[in-house]
Amino acid sequence: MTGMHWMQRVLAGAGPTAALTLAIPADAPVREAWDAAKDATGLDDAGIASRVAAQFRIAVAELHAAEPRARRLVPEALARKYCVFPIREDDRRLIVATADPGDMDAEQALGFASGRNAVFEVAPPAAIEAAIAEHYSPNRVVEDLLINVRADIDDSVTVVEKADLDALATQDVESEPVVRLTNLILRDAVLQGASDIHIEPGRTGGTVRTRVDGVLRTYMQMPMPALNRVISRIKIIGRLDIADRLRPQDGRATIRVEGKACDLRISTVPTRDAEKAVLRILRPETAAKIDEVGLLPHELARFRRALSFRDGIVIVTGPTGSGKTTTLYAAISDLATGEVNVMTVEDPVQYELPGITQIQVETRRNVTFASALRAILRQDPDIILVGEIRDLETAETAVQAAMTGHLVLATLHTNDAVSAVQRLEDLGLDRPSIAGSLRACLAQRLVRRICEDCRGAAEPGCEKCARTGYRGRAPIVEIMLKDARFEELLAKGAPLIELQKAAREGGMRPLIEVAGDLVQAGVTRPAEVERVLGGETTGATLDSANETPHILLVDDDGVNRTLAKSLLSRAGFRISEATNGKEGLERIIAEQDFSLVVLDLDMPHMRGDEVLRALRREKTTAGLPVIILTGSDHEDTEIELMEAGADDYIRKPIDPPRFVARIKATLRRAGQ
Repeated sequence: MTGMHWMQRVLAGAGPTAALTLAIPADAPVREAWDAAKDATGLDDAGIASRVAAQFRIAVAELHAAEPRARRLVPEALARKYCVFPIREDDRRLIVATADPGDMDAEQALGFASGRNAVFEVAPPAAIEAAIAEHYSPNRVVEDLLINVRADIDDSVTVVEKADLDALATQDVESEPVVRLTNLILRDAVLQGASDIHIEPGRTGGTVRTRVDGVLRTYMQMPMPALNRVISRIKIIGRLDIADRLRPQDGRATIRVEGKACDLRISTVPTRDAEKAVLRILRPETAAKIDEVGLLPHELARFRRALSFRDGIVIVTGPTGSGKTTTLYAAISDLATGEVNVMTVEDPVQYELPGITQIQVETRRNVTFASALRAILRQDPDIILVGEIRDLETAETAVQAAMTGHLVLATLHTNDAVSAVQRLEDLGLDRPSIAGSLRACLAQRLVRRICEDCRGAAEPGCEKCARTGYRGRAPIVEIMLKDARFEELLAKGAPLIELQKAAREGGMRPLIEVAGDLVQAGVTRPAEVERVLGGETTGATLDSANETPHILLVDDDGVNRTLAKSLLSRAGFRISEATNGKEGLERIIAEQDFSLVVLDLDMPHMRGDEVLRALRREKTTAGLPVIILTGSDHEDTEIELMEAGADDYIRKPIDPPRFVARIKATLRRAGQ
């Protein structure tokens, strides 16, 4: 039987007639061999599968019991090439259905692709091809992601036509998997209070992330076929061209999530192999009043003073997502008493303000900030809100309005309040025009608030804050109010540094000083201020408020101590040093001012573990966080030190990012 196809040897037990009449070339495709075997023996697919399984001493595959996670280890192209179908997997093995158990090439390719040992079970080629067609289709990939999702997604999200926004009732939507998955993403993002959804392609898979309280969180990983179909669905919702994947596109849509309307601003951009989509979620709801946005008393009083004028320009600055529009809407809500004509030009209109005329920028219809502002001036307004001053034409029109008896509220993108002057100059305005029209500049950032439900817990983080320790945000603002001195310096072209000094002398508190007050009031933490404003100035200002954690470095190695001090100082911490264990212990007992101690293990006069045990014996230092720093790699040493009361154990040489992260984590656990 040399040179015969393996199927002839399998069927030798079916009787000599079948074996002799079966003539299959040794290189015949597996599907052809199975068909020939059925014709010669009269057996069906199940009968042939049983004989193949017995010959190779393997199991018959149960294709209906295949697990979705196993499919993620085998690309569709590989499954089709070798006519295989993944059944299940564990840490070491990948169980695969095949019609040719002797195919060593398939076994090697599967092992390489999955990182596991391929173990074959047998199934007919027709059944394997049918399973591939069913389970590797794009819709099936999406269905796999929805296996554990509640069935009520479809009813909780409804796409709304603009004309029917007020009259549309909840209605059934299509139940196709891609629609359900898209609805799931939209629903959860809205219910989480997210401001944005980012759908990002990668080489082998995609990621969906949501921005909550200004920080991106990973929400879902998905295969690229599913991600591409979700982006196509979103483009349909936004009335974009789904066939055009080579150009950036912008669209908008309105949805209802559990009965509440939300507007979506959709942006897509082409990447190397796919598209990325970002959806901004806008909730058309009543704006807060100015005393409800969280300004501290000093800044609230200064802002009210700026809004008391009936002409001039009041500018709010800050990066995207810093709450500028929310602050201006709060101002408008206070000013719109019914006795004044208030008009806005925005892109987009984010809140519905009763009794106010709001104009949406529509560049396709030639409705720009500048053209809309010119039209507004013919409507006899008292107060005008300009969503953003982007160009010279808009800036000049705003100045003209301010100098002819209108109060103009506007936004710019600058890092601080006084820099708004420089930005207006860059747009083409001259200093005298700025000096004559500008009333005030407010710079703003948002920091996350400490979650009230888990504040003070040993492990900050609960279900309500998604285990982040933060829920909601508070504004940090600095407000420059123009006085005679500032106007004089501005008009004569004084440099920015002189204007900064004059603004502070006029009562402006810098952002970092206001942030220090929020930390002292228990609204936020130093680490959060550092994240938002940066570490170099944060440490100095919060230090003056005695809120910066004070760390003692105890190490006889001067080089190592210098490196650690540099890293922690840049991270905003106060640092003190001791050169041996005895000196370190004496300072801790005497000063009682340290938030955390970093102890080297091997030191002269007194070892780090001896210092640790001494600290744990004293009531005043028993709870002081202690981190041991050592070059030892013995696990027994680490266990002994942790049992002796160490809060963490860091091995030398110091890895800068890990070192700072472990310090911060220990302080967080200690509630600092």
